[in-house]
Amino acid sequence: MVEDKVVVITGAGAGIGRAFALSFAAHGAKVVVNDLARESADNRPVAQQVADEIRAAGGEAVASVESVADPVSAARIIDTALERFGRIDCVVNNAGIVRDRYFFNMSVEEWKAVIDVHLNGTFYVSRAAAQQFKKQESGCYINMTSTSGLIGNPGQANYNAAKMGIVGLSKTIALDMAKFKVRSNCIAPWAWTGMIASIPTETPEGLARVEKFKKMRPELIAPLAVYLASDSAAAVTGQIFGVRANEIYLFNQIRVIRSTHRGEGWTPETIAAHAIPALESHFADNRPSPTFTSWDPI
Repeated sequence: MVEDKVVVITGAGAGIGRAFALSFAAHGAKVVVNDLARESADNRPVAQQVADEIRAAGGEAVASVESVADPVSAARIIDTALERFGRIDCVVNNAGIVRDRYFFNMSVEEWKAVIDVHLNGTFYVSRAAAQQFKKQESGCYINMTSTSGLIGNPGQANYNAAKMGIVGLSKTIALDMAKFKVRSNCIAPWAWTGMIASIPTETPEGLARVEKFKKMRPELIAPLAVYLASDSAAAVTGQIFGVRANEIYLFNQIRVIRSTHRGEGWTPETIAAHAIPALESHFADNRPSPTFTSWDPI
């Protein structure tokens, strides 16, 4: 479905990104494998290892070790695609890190590090590709969000804020780029990866959650990404999908769900007496994301 398309995948050296790179290549795409990380044993870039793996299987790939968190470096990722393959058809913004801590203990450095990679990185890489997409009048963005942002998780203020910010960015890209026939969608993945494995699990509930995650392999996310990059998805834009093992979700988006009016205007007292009682039955539950998918992965 993506034969000869040129796809840039950030954070593609391991986990979900690696699974994406291998799957896109297997479906005929030419892949720019971007990742900063190096293999500790021999100090080789993991991006190069994945690119070599793709080429050994008969595919086409090139490695990029640029940082998404710097706008100049991020632009070089897109330049790699154009210099090597002459065009670009899809950007998968997958690069990410975690620095988990309760927000009242979170350092400024921990906040900035996560925002820079996830949210700023998504913007920098996406913007770098935008001029080429406009010129071609084609292209697509696949942006990785998370239920941590969509619903919420404790101890991840930086990550949650970044992932919800990506949803807003993706929606605006979909609106701004529609006239150029460029689309933008989000995927919220459930998968066992090194990033997830680094999250502390100190309670029996946390350990049980980890065991569930281990059933959700990164390669199960890839088919949706490949589809969204294909011409078959030409009419799909501005959406938020989720993949959990063999389930595919479509998330709702924020809309007005109830309204209350008072002709003479409101006071704090009348809000307490009338507005809140009229609205509170529709309040969202203040619960973390795992409680909304309590069934075992299917």
